[in-house]
Amino acid sequence: MLISLGVLGLVLALVVGGGLWFLTNRWGGNIDRVSDVFAGLDEDSRPAPATPVESASDEPVTFLLVGSDTRGETLEGEDPDGRSDAIMLARFSADRAHAQLISIPRDSWVDIPGHGRSKINASYSWGGPSLLIQTVEQLTSVRVDHYVAIDFEGLIQVTDDLGGVDVVVAETTTNGPYTFPAGMNHLDGDQARWYLGQRHGLLGGDFDRVKRQQQYLRAMFGKLFSSNTFTDPAKLDSAMLAVTSAVTVDDTLGNGDLLALAYSMRNVSPENVDFFTAPVLGTGMEGPASVVYLDMVSGERMWTYLRSDSLAANAAEFENQALPDVPR
Repeated sequence: MLISLGVLGLVLALVVGGGLWFLTNRWGGNIDRVSDVFAGLDEDSRPAPATPVESASDEPVTFLLVGSDTRGETLEGEDPDGRSDAIMLARFSADRAHAQLISIPRDSWVDIPGHGRSKINASYSWGGPSLLIQTVEQLTSVRVDHYVAIDFEGLIQVTDDLGGVDVVVAETTTNGPYTFPAGMNHLDGDQARWYLGQRHGLLGGDFDRVKRQQQYLRAMFGKLFSSNTFTDPAKLDSAMLAVTSAVTVDDTLGNGDLLALAYSMRNVSPENVDFFTAPVLGTGMEGPASVVYLDMVSGERMWTYLRSDSLAANAAEFENQALPDVPR
């Protein structure tokens, strides 16, 4: 969604009149909606909207992004638990020039409203998007404005539409039929599937996989912003159709809302997008389950900055949680 909105905003800045209407309906109309995501939430118990420390003409907007692999079967040699599902908070700042994405490990041991403590991804299984939003809001005290589900397979298709995506790998690893040597790797769609799905063989396990997900999004974002994409209308249209077909949003976002939001984000560029992982204390066992224990003290500082729309200005404080230039 970050990719499609940022690029769509830049494209819309270049066209007027009927072109705006056509592109909005062609691309925005390609996005599925999920109904009543926020309908059952108690407004009195939800966090307050973000209050920027600096005045701006717009308000910050926060998305809860959920990425999942919707394939019905597992590839031979692939761990069924190794699919690239992800939970991220995506904040678009009030100045509409910066964005921050914070990954919350799927095995985070948290309190789930009405269910007690469990892995955070269980909230989605038990109560769908609404319960996941409640859980994330309770954990962070950050208000979620919109919900976005991203189909992993759709992003793989975008990789092929773009002619591949380049990523830099710190250490040589192998997953399935592919070896990814240290250094620059040019990934086609199938290679990206195995690269993003790898967990075993990485020193940091799921933590390294989260960094690969973030790295891949950043690389794809940069590829979409490249001059070759924008000077080839057919390539851009194909990529945008693939991106939007992989996205589902809550039904409070109509095409007109997407148009306004995308246009307001036309100045967001790859260098102004920061990726973090929620601070972690370590891992452990809860019964038979391997879980992640979040660092509630450092996490609260991160969420406080997010609530005041000042995380970008204080990013240096979270150097250990930021996406490294070259993840494993």
